Amino acid sequence: MAKETEKVNISQSKNAEKKQVPLRLSPTLYADLAAWAEDDFRSINGQIEYLLTEAVKKHKGK
Repeated sequence: MAKETEKVNISQSKNAEKKQVPLRLSPTLYADLAAWAEDDFRSINGQIEYLLTEAVKKHKGK
């Protein structure tokens, strides 16, 4: 039980450190991202964060 609580606390502290970024998307792009997120069982925000993380990893790998 202590390990589960520790994982939750770590997760919460990581989320508290996240920055908020206003983002404007076209309705078409939003709909496409929403459909893709649903296919991947993610929220739209989670999908955007995942895609950006993968793009940064790819860029750093150059």
